[in-house]
Parts: sequence; structure tokens; C-alpha cells
Amino acid sequence: MTTYEDTLNYVNTHSRPSDLRITDMRVATIVGAPMRCPLIKISTNQGIEGYGEVRDGASARYALMLKSRILGENPCNIDKIFRRIKQFGGHARQGGGVCGIEAALWDLAGKAYGVPVHAMLGGKFRDKVRVYCDTDVHGRNTGAAMGEALKERMAKGFTFLKMDVGIGMLRDVPGALSGMTDFIHTLMPPREVWEQMHNADPDTQWAMRRQFAETQNVMHPFTGIHVTELGLDYLEQYVADVRAIIGYEVPLATDHFGHIGLQDCIKIARRLDKFNLAWYEDMLPWQMTEQYVRLANSCTTPICTGEDIYLKENFKPLFESGGVSVIHPDLLTSGGIYENKKIGDLAQEYGVSMAVHMAESPIGCMAAVHSVAATENFLALENHSVDIPWWDDIANGLPKPIIQNGFIDVPDTPGLGIESLNDEVIAAHLDPNEPGLWEPTDAWDREFTNDRLWS
Repeated sequence: MTTYEDTLNYVNTHSRPSDLRITDMRVATIVGAPMRCPLIKISTNQGIEGYGEVRDGASARYALMLKSRILGENPCNIDKIFRRIKQFGGHARQGGGVCGIEAALWDLAGKAYGVPVHAMLGGKFRDKVRVYCDTDVHGRNTGAAMGEALKERMAKGFTFLKMDVGIGMLRDVPGALSGMTDFIHTLMPPREVWEQMHNADPDTQWAMRRQFAETQNVMHPFTGIHVTELGLDYLEQYVADVRAIIGYEVPLATDHFGHIGLQDCIKIARRLDKFNLAWYEDMLPWQMTEQYVRLANSCTTPICTGEDIYLKENFKPLFESGGVSVIHPDLLTSGGIYENKKIGDLAQEYGVSMAVHMAESPIGCMAAVHSVAATENFLALENHSVDIPWWDDIANGLPKPIIQNGFIDVPDTPGLGIESLNDEVIAAHLDPNEPGLWEPTDAWDREFTNDRLWS
């Protein structure tokens, strides 16, 4: 005889969406996944937890300042809450808090209704999401070395690749760059300097960040750095050596050209056009729409940008001008899961395809997977964590490895498909300069300002 208690074992006790309320939000910041990644956990009165993430390299405080504005709300009212908090987001890392919370709301709503996020977005266009494997220059200072590294990616099943190529690799090549020597070396410090900063004590880290900020915040046209013919020869030969090893069948995108002006970007672009590259990424600041048009009209390789743009209306000038062929938002900057789909749909109206930037934990990754699964003009999703052995262990409930043969299966399980987070793994990689694992955030419960934007 089946008892009442037995029957309850088959009942979803999280099936009262109308009564669902947000009761708490906590954060935990990890490092090396692949960047500095603040994770978000939102709790509810029905025991459901939703997971989000602040953009790589940003502060968890971007999310914490919004806690008082979402407490007591029904997380299923995603658009309502998003419209309330989106004014506190901004371009680049400043949008991370809004976007991370938005992703967690979709996770909560999916779990409450028992459906995957992509189903709530209108369904999926694909069952698998193609991943492009980003491979940086560190330890691969020749085209041959980079070619072999990319060939190893291909052996793992990746069918789309990306590499860095730009003035960073010319820093120590005599005669390759002209400009202010001290400025060049401060703008492009060696990787070991960045590693020293990330591992330093809080006071040293703060001082080094302030020092770098003075040059890192100088926009491309104003650095006065130029690439010489010798430098152009070097970059051209580097890419030629890569192509000689990996061939031409697999798409190869390029990034991190450096802070140089439009004319030098055009010189590099014309030298590399012959190598049939998938795109040139972020050659210029995204705000300089007219310069993007001039760049696009001066070469034959697709032009790509967008990872630092917040909200769909700010992408529109690039679409209307014809300055890009590929838009490249990061979901944790662009506005979150739904806004990112809207950006892709808007791009499609202008004949622009969408790839997605992603250098985050599996939380940010799966948020992007659901969004792009529901977006028709999608090309490929970035992954920067192939060489991090513990990356797949951060979240429970997903296949291991998450990426198989260069693709991620789109989950049909509720929410993002993440059942829980692995606190043991997270605790082992916490940022020592930030609070500990899921510590109470009561101090943010009553943060208040008059947020109204009209009189």
C-alpha cells in the first residue's frame, strides 16, 4: 500500500512559483577559473537556490549593492526585476552585478517551473553548442609553437580556434615598435608581472593595480604606439607559420592586437587578410563606430567586437553603420541571458552573426549555453578554461567533461542544469583578498537610495 509520504517522494515541492520569494544572496570569489570569478547564490523561501556570476575580473560588490532591491521579490518575475536594477549596470565589468543576478533569476524560475532556461526563451535552435578554444601566447612565442598548441586543441575535437596576435608579442623585438618606450613596457607588462600582482598581498596588489591603471586606461588612438614594417613582417610570418601547421579547414579567429590607432590596425589587417581568419577582434574601442566602419572598409576579414557593451541599444550603432560582421557580447556584461538573446536577434536583422565571449566558471558558461541555444544566428561560444583541471568540478549535475569533442550538450534539466555547487572545490580556490565561502551579507539587506530616474 502506498502511503501519503511515499507519494510525496514523487511530488515536486518547489512547484508553487506564485509563492516563491527571494530570502538571501551570498557570494564567493574564486581565482583561476580562468580569471577572478565572483559567484552568486540566491536563496528562496522554498529551498530553491539559483546560481549566477559576476563578470570575470569584476567585484562581487556590483551584485551585493543590489541585494536590498531584490529581497522579497518573486524571482520568476525576471523582466520586472531586471528593469528595476539595470540602471545600476554599465559597460565592461560594471554590468556584472546586474547580469549575474539576472542569470540566477532564470535559474530559479526554471527550477520553480521544472523546465530548462532555453525552453522559457522560446526553445532551442540546436542541441549542441559549438565551443571555440582560446589559446593565449604565454609560452608560445613563435608561430610554430602556437600552431602546435592549436593542433592539440584540434585533436581534442575543437572545430573553431582563436589565438592572440598583436603588439604584445613585439615588445621585445628590436625595431618592431616605435613610440614611447617606457609607456609601451608599462602598457604591456610581461605575464610574470601580472601573476606577481594576482598573488601579492592586498596592499601590494592595490598599489600595482593603481600603477597599471594609469596606462591601461589610455584608449588606443592616444597611446602613440606604431608598428614598423619589421613588426608587420614579424606578425605576418607568425600567422603564416600557424597556418602552415593547422591548415585552413578549421576557422581561426584573432584577438589582442593591442592599443594602437586605426591606421596601424589597417596595416596589420591588410597583412593578415590572406590567411582567411574568422575575424579580427577588438582592434579598436567599441565606442568608435566610425573608425570601425573605416576599418571594415579597408580589409576583407570580418570585423568583430562587443564584449564590453551593455544593453542591446548600445549595439545598434555598430549594426546600423555596417562596422561589424560578427558581434561578440559577453552575457555577463551585455545584460544577461534574455538581453543577450535580444542582441543576437537584433544583429540578425542587420545580417550580423553572433559569437559569445566567455572567460568564466561553469555558471557563466551554462548561462551562455542556454541563451545561445535559443539564438538563431549564433556561431561559437568562447572557452578559456580547457587547461584548468578543476573547472568541470565547480558545478554538480553537468556532464564531465562539460565540453566534449568541442561541443557542449544543451541541458534539458531545470534551470541552468546545475544541481548544486561543489563547495569543497570553491573553498580550495577562494580569492584570499576577499571574504570567505558564502559568508553572511546582512550588511547589504537595507542598502537604500531613491532609485527613481524621473521627477
